[in-house]
Amino acid sequence: MASGRLLPSISFFEGLSGSQQAEMLAMGVSRRVAKGQTIFLDGDKATGFYVILTGKVKIYKLAPEGKEQILHVFGAGEPFGEVPTFANAVFPAHAEAIEKTQLLFLPRESFIRQISQDPDLAMGMLATLSRRLLHMTKLVESLSLQNVSKRLAAYLLRLSEGQKQAAAVQLDMNKGEVASYLGTIPATLSRALNRLTNQNLIEVQGRRIIILDRAGLQAWEEQGL
Repeated sequence: MASGRLLPSISFFEGLSGSQQAEMLAMGVSRRVAKGQTIFLDGDKATGFYVILTGKVKIYKLAPEGKEQILHVFGAGEPFGEVPTFANAVFPAHAEAIEKTQLLFLPRESFIRQISQDPDLAMGMLATLSRRLLHMTKLVESLSLQNVSKRLAAYLLRLSEGQKQAAAVQLDMNKGEVASYLGTIPATLSRALNRLTNQNLIEVQGRRIIILDRAGLQAWEEQGL
């Protein structure tokens, strides 16, 4: 069972009373996964969903030729797999830990029984699903309409919102995974990084990216300069 001390910092449980959090813990099953370990496969039956207590998980699809497209990277406090769980369907993508991760697994039947009795949980789930839909809409638009350097600029700006120092961004994936997330290949990502570097917008220090000109990076994203 996960520690109750973790729950108040988990966005999915914000606003819940102590007794409600205790109920979540009681129905949940704690699971630790190693970096690179598969959590579920595309096509697996969704018997429940997960909340990340610590660590990061990538959700991705594989093309027939084996090319990987990362759809989302979830971090501490975020749920994943909830849509197919509620639809009593199968998971539509693969899930893999990209670092050592602690999960709370919430079985479908137990959670549905609880959510039917608790409107606060239902409202929280609707808010989460709305944010997820907005993210996927933006991802489709980005992959369809933007060049790689614009996608990269948008990714760095979005990532900086969750960093303690907005000017110093720590990539949450290795560069191969970032390339997959942006719908490109590592060589093209390197060229995009060089392009933004040559424009004096960023400075690359391994997985640490310094944003030198945030306004300029925003202009690049918005206008494709």
